[in-house]
Amino acid sequence: MSWHWESTVYAIIAFGILYWLLSKYAFGPLFGVMEKRRQLVLEQMNTAESSRKAAEQQMEEQKIALQQARKEAYEIIEQSRTTSSKQAEEIVQTAKSEATRLKDDALKDIESEKNKAIAALRTEVGGISVKIASKIIEKQVDEKAQEQLVGQYLKEVGNK
Repeated sequence: MSWHWESTVYAIIAFGILYWLLSKYAFGPLFGVMEKRRQLVLEQMNTAESSRKAAEQQMEEQKIALQQARKEAYEIIEQSRTTSSKQAEEIVQTAKSEATRLKDDALKDIESEKNKAIAALRTEVGGISVKIASKIIEKQVDEKAQEQLVGQYLKEVGNK
């Protein structure tokens, strides 16, 4: 095989013309498309990164909001417990004071009835004493004077 320099020169010239034609008509649009594709991929990567950061920020905000909601719920529960405890104490205190008032009223009623019974008994005892004394003596005694004497005697006995 022999080497022909003319063929090599024709090949180099043909390659040069082909390279010039390709760079003028093919490489420019091809590199333009590749550059557009590279820009699109970079934009998508930047968009994905910003979306990821926004999602993380929203997630943090949601965590903070959730913690705040939990804190508020706990405060509401504690406030409800405190309020219910106070209401229970008030109800118990009201019931105790009502029971004390009813007891005092009952004691006053008992004392009043006792005093009425004692007064009625004194009157009755006085009347019976006068009748007994008048039967024993068999004479008619002034009943009013006798009742005064018996009343005075009962007062003396009652005070002792």
